[in-house]
Amino acid sequence: MIPWRNGVLALYLGSGLLLSTLVSRLPSVRDALGLSHGEVGLLLLCMTAGSFASVSVSGFVVMRLGSKRTLVLAASLAAVSLGMVGLAAAGMHSLLLTGTALGLMGAGNAAWNVSSNVQGAAMERALGVPIMPVLHGFFSVGTVLGAAAGALGAALHLPISWHFALMSVAVLAIIHTGTRTFRPDASNVGSGHSNKSLLADAWREPRTMLLGVLVLGMALAEGAAGDWVALALSDGYGAINSVGAIGYGVFVTAMTLARLGGGFVLARLGRVVVIRISAASTLAGLLLFVFGPSMHTAFAALVFWGLGVALSFPVAMTAASDDPMRAAARVSVVSTIGYGAFLGGPPLLGLLADAVGLLHALGYVGILVAVSFFLAPAAGPRKAAAVPEPATNTTEH
Repeated sequence: MIPWRNGVLALYLGSGLLLSTLVSRLPSVRDALGLSHGEVGLLLLCMTAGSFASVSVSGFVVMRLGSKRTLVLAASLAAVSLGMVGLAAAGMHSLLLTGTALGLMGAGNAAWNVSSNVQGAAMERALGVPIMPVLHGFFSVGTVLGAAAGALGAALHLPISWHFALMSVAVLAIIHTGTRTFRPDASNVGSGHSNKSLLADAWREPRTMLLGVLVLGMALAEGAAGDWVALALSDGYGAINSVGAIGYGVFVTAMTLARLGGGFVLARLGRVVVIRISAASTLAGLLLFVFGPSMHTAFAALVFWGLGVALSFPVAMTAASDDPMRAAARVSVVSTIGYGAFLGGPPLLGLLADAVGLLHALGYVGILVAVSFFLAPAAGPRKAAAVPEPATNTTEH
């Protein structure tokens, strides 16, 4: 059981490491291609589009191949694509190839997320303790490590073609070492229903759709912090750029700590109460950040904001995976709806900021967070269907 747990933790860490490597060296990608800020945003839409297209079919793939095999293929695609980004941008100076590589990286990463959540939920059921927040906490730890490596690479003027290639190899090693310990899950065991039928049913289930809307609101709050907090501190509070970066670091640190300790809280309070506390903390942080009188209150707000958004996504993934037979389909649906926040949130907030100012635009995110608060009962436990013995699974080894 311990090797299985460590392998899953390693895969979550590798996912964070991969994404933060790209984000931390985006200025170098921009310089290599000679892009403006707006053009960088459009380039990143290639990755978002790839993610959105992939996550919508990932449940079907997991049900067909099993979470382990899907994870190996998808994570390997994402890791190799990172190396391709560095080569296309710095080696070939090709905008088209860079965008293509980012699209492939987004597609691989989205399927990686769905399959790792299905595998993580299977392990959580086997352990009998809520470990999903810790898994997502290791993702956050990976982002911190990747950002530190990115800062070091930039300081040493390491070309991104070399940096991305090295990190690609490192993540591939994590993937193929960690997945050796994975166990079969019930996501691709025959149940008398076709995979298409299971997916179609998931899109019609009220509880699954409510979980998706719940995740949508909290994912928008999380994404808004990643995209706009540093700029909002600069524009709204007159902070210099370095202070804006520190502010984002405070948010990420609070989120990471909450995830690492989230299992303890979940075991005592349950999902519904945790979701309500999370939404309330997020809403309080947002409003204090928007309307607070000083930089000190803004930083305090970021702590509440980070603590609030930390547990909602992992708790929703656990809730969507209550029935092992339908876990892949439901996780795919909930993730697809949640990804809508990351796809449409940044441009919509940018347009709203032009009209009302960035700080006040962030305040409108609180409306969806309030909706998530009232949808918390959807995350409550449900009776799982009978699960066939994993030994009958002959398609995943």
